[in-house]
Amino acid sequence: MLKEVIIRKTLRVPAVTGPAGDSQAVARQLDATLLTSGFKASRQLLEHLTGLEKGLALEVAQEVVGAVKVLVGDHVQHNSYFIDFPANVPDTMKFWVKCLRHSLLNTGTIPVLPDGSVNLLALPLYGRYQHTYAELLAAHDELIPSIKDRLTVVHLGRSLEVEAHELYLALAGSPTPLTDADLDALRVLARFCLDAEQPETIPMRENKAVVNAVRLAARTPLEPVDTVTDVLRLACEASGGDVTLETTTRFRVFSRPERRALMSVLDQVVAANPAKLVDVLRHTRRWQRLGERLHPHEYDRFPHAQDVFAVARGDQPLRSLAGRVELAFGAGDVLGAVDQLAVAPGTLMRGLDRVLRACSPDETERVLKVVRSVLGQVSGRVLCSIREHVQNRTSPDSVRMFANRAGRVWVTEDERKPLDAGVVERLGALLDDELTRRLPSYRRLVVDPAVLGLAVPLSGKATESGFAVMPRGSITPVDGTSLRFFTYWKQRSEITDFDLSVAMLGEDFEPLGHVSWTNLTGFGGKHSGDVTDARDGASEFIDLRLDRVSARYLVPQVHVYSGEGFDKVEEALFGFMTRDAAQRGLPYEPRTVRMRSALSGGSRIVLPLVFFRGGDGRWWAKWMHLGVRGRSWGNQTEVGSLGTSSLVRGIVERRFLLLSHLVKLLCAKAETYALYEPGMELTEPVTFVGIERPEELPEGSDVFALDRLNELIPG
Repeated sequence: MLKEVIIRKTLRVPAVTGPAGDSQAVARQLDATLLTSGFKASRQLLEHLTGLEKGLALEVAQEVVGAVKVLVGDHVQHNSYFIDFPANVPDTMKFWVKCLRHSLLNTGTIPVLPDGSVNLLALPLYGRYQHTYAELLAAHDELIPSIKDRLTVVHLGRSLEVEAHELYLALAGSPTPLTDADLDALRVLARFCLDAEQPETIPMRENKAVVNAVRLAARTPLEPVDTVTDVLRLACEASGGDVTLETTTRFRVFSRPERRALMSVLDQVVAANPAKLVDVLRHTRRWQRLGERLHPHEYDRFPHAQDVFAVARGDQPLRSLAGRVELAFGAGDVLGAVDQLAVAPGTLMRGLDRVLRACSPDETERVLKVVRSVLGQVSGRVLCSIREHVQNRTSPDSVRMFANRAGRVWVTEDERKPLDAGVVERLGALLDDELTRRLPSYRRLVVDPAVLGLAVPLSGKATESGFAVMPRGSITPVDGTSLRFFTYWKQRSEITDFDLSVAMLGEDFEPLGHVSWTNLTGFGGKHSGDVTDARDGASEFIDLRLDRVSARYLVPQVHVYSGEGFDKVEEALFGFMTRDAAQRGLPYEPRTVRMRSALSGGSRIVLPLVFFRGGDGRWWAKWMHLGVRGRSWGNQTEVGSLGTSSLVRGIVERRFLLLSHLVKLLCAKAETYALYEPGMELTEPVTFVGIERPEELPEGSDVFALDRLNELIPG
């Protein structure tokens, strides 16, 4: 489990120690097997494997293959309803008529719904595989290799202990929130690294709660916390609940030592700063429920901790910071509101837009002076977030989009007054100066140009776990004449129907049509057929010939039509492949997979990314990672087309803060810098920034690849 976590997260295989031997055959077999999934073992990994005893080498090879197959979705069988897909996909109405005729001939009936319409899902021929996976394999020619096929290098790492500890420090010390999968990895690593050196700081409070829950269970000293909410998160995590506090947690019964530890740390926080009590007002009901488990009345030695529960019960009235700020705004006292917010610099920066909209020119000068004085106390992640925000505020947005931490999104009209361009320019310069001050000075900086179009990864919550998944707002090129989407799901206990579709939008984001189970062919696309029961796992595909697509924007999406949601099924994933039409091959070919992400969360509709055609005719992808609540049953592409248009417009037209911006600041401080080219000669250690680690880098080089790009954000 631990080794697989490390391999999937870092594409490094922990080195093993054991009996020596000659395992050249195992090494060759591993490399050949990896190639079928679009991976390649590095020279160092093959040499390491060759020198091991055969049994040990086989064990390592199996772990590597298992881990990388999961990355691209190659660990399951992807069957297709239409066996010849993308060839011989029938016209939709003709196919439905065929299903009706089959039902009449074999059962003598046609199932209908209460409203009198035909129940397609109950037709014997509809929605259920009519062939085995082996028959699918036999029906297709082998994939013809292409130099455009993906080839991702798997590297040799150091020992398991070193690799685990390094990944633990990276995840625990992440300056941005982690995905759910990374939080799970952190739980495993925190237990493994319990007695190892701990991170100097743990900036994200969710991460700190995960680490402290492990330490609480092991009866070891907790990592320092500085807010009462940190303790609430810890109690939720220790109860197996939601560390993000977005959903309700049912607190478990804590042992006496655990109650004493929680009350003690709570007492220390409030004793150090009684003003922290005001944070209790954000979660009073949860504190009341936690009090029922901690029995605070039994701990007279912790009077400050007892104050927390007195505030939660309403016995000790307080006014929150938000309440004081609203009173100031209500009285028209903008500078008074700023003075209140200045004690919480991060909150001030997040509310800066509202402040500036309410300011007179003279007040604006005062506000910018306060901002300049507190910038040093604001996290780098918030600085980057504000930098992105203000660069979009000199004119109204076409739509105002809100996305919560779970990726669920909604849109409304942008009725805000734009900010003055001069003020935005001055504020941007202040933010850049502070970011530059915090960024390190690298001696030799080498940057892969492919990374420059990626968005600064401000939150793992704005992405999904998987393979080659880019942050929301990133723009990447699309190669190949054929673009193929795929989704796979396996239900847990209830018959579940997911539907893959693609919405087609025009120049002004107007809906043009779609390819889905209700429109199997058209617009240059073909659908593999609707599968409605996934007890053994199910896959759906859409193949698009890009030279035949007339739409400007392509929006793949996955709908929960019926049954279990993304957060309830045993497994769910989405991805896309690119290939040339002449390559043939199976509906799913792992070496052509460019991206694979998990599907999770409480939304019933997911929009992973949008593809658009540039002015030169070339296709690009812009990553969205958005979820829509949808309906509990019967979600269809054609029903939500107007809402989809608004969401896509909001993402496409927004200017995200790109890594090119941070790289520009880094290059200004580096002694030397260069853009990377494959095969370029590097003789001394460098700091490399790119999507993937090149196979040959000088010993001692530091690499910021996709899994570490968030570490470029200064603390």
